[in-house]
Amino acid sequence: MRTPARAARPAPRSHGAQAAALPWRPGCGDVHAGEASTGSGEASTGSGEAPAGQALGRKALGVRVVYFGTPAAAVPPLEALLASGHEVVGVVTRPDKPRDHRGGRPSPSPLKQAAERHGLEIVQPERGRDPELPARLAAFRADIGMTCAFGFLLPPEVLASFPRGVLNLHFSLLPAYRGPAPVQRALLDGRTVTGVCTFVIDEGMDTGPLLLSAEVPILPGEDAGALTARLAEVGAQVTVETLDALEQGAISPRPQPADGASLAPKVTPDEARLDWGASSARVVNAVRAFTPAPGAWTTLRGRRLKLLEARVAAGPSEASPGLPGSETVSGAEAVTGAHPAPAARAAGRLGLAPGELELGPGGVLLAGTGDGVVELVRVQPEGRRPMSGPEFARGARPAAGEWLGDR
Repeated sequence: MRTPARAARPAPRSHGAQAAALPWRPGCGDVHAGEASTGSGEASTGSGEAPAGQALGRKALGVRVVYFGTPAAAVPPLEALLASGHEVVGVVTRPDKPRDHRGGRPSPSPLKQAAERHGLEIVQPERGRDPELPARLAAFRADIGMTCAFGFLLPPEVLASFPRGVLNLHFSLLPAYRGPAPVQRALLDGRTVTGVCTFVIDEGMDTGPLLLSAEVPILPGEDAGALTARLAEVGAQVTVETLDALEQGAISPRPQPADGASLAPKVTPDEARLDWGASSARVVNAVRAFTPAPGAWTTLRGRRLKLLEARVAAGPSEASPGLPGSETVSGAEAVTGAHPAPAARAAGRLGLAPGELELGPGGVLLAGTGDGVVELVRVQPEGRRPMSGPEFARGARPAAGEWLGDR
């Protein structure tokens, strides 16, 4: 049984002392104490230049770490490491790229911006198998690598660059949701609990032995963006406590359980297109899972409409006509198929077929699903700002018999 995480300071859980081999030598964390990172791309010189961590007032003891990551979720663990007794000697992040997917001037990743604020040396390989990367990493003379949402798989020659191995902070309770989209997949499945864990990277996809973990409840109505931000804060604490415990010899890696493994493949924009023939719960879970990226979407009058927030307005247990009070739901739901309009209309609680629009009391915008009705709480029409459902309805004036999605 996993230990529930506490909101302010979760209780990381060791995965036991049945150790897989980790190239870790307890008590050696101060091997490089007193050596200074020059920030020049060269190995530490011991020349007396102050490492970045000392500028923050932390002690220059602990483990020398090279930190890998890219998005905003990777920033809190970096900040936590900088505030700890461990020394971040370099940051590896993906190359700059346009943020709006429309070309234009490339911009740095959130992690690169954070690293620049702290004066850390930055490496930006074009890919994980960049032939120059192992030599760049070796120059850091780091003890260990720490990754969080880096975006590239690390080949064996990169893993071999660190005498004590490379760890990963993952936003799930492994072995569940192995892969690049654990938060989105958990929300899509209607989970009510997820978590974070640290493990030792091997050559598989998130299959390495576990170190610490902490459970995190999923809040009602929480979308992927908000949940990821909370997991990043919890993960920041778990990251530091993992390195502390390893340095002290207090934990050892343990193989992942054989049961409970699942995959969390990357979400594509096509997958984020809403299926109005699915259940109301599934539609709402999809909106939560795909917000803010890649964005749950449908079409109206041939133009794309993003759904930023939605909730169940009537479900299969509410058989009487009229608009009952809205409710939030959770729980895994199965997709029921695309636009079974005749059957769904016969079974619809408000007489709405999948995707059919209707204005409800107070001007709320409603749409039929495979087994009920959802309220479009917040939307973003193509080329326009986000707005509430009623605000959009006042401008769009959906007519009787209009539909979302292709028919």
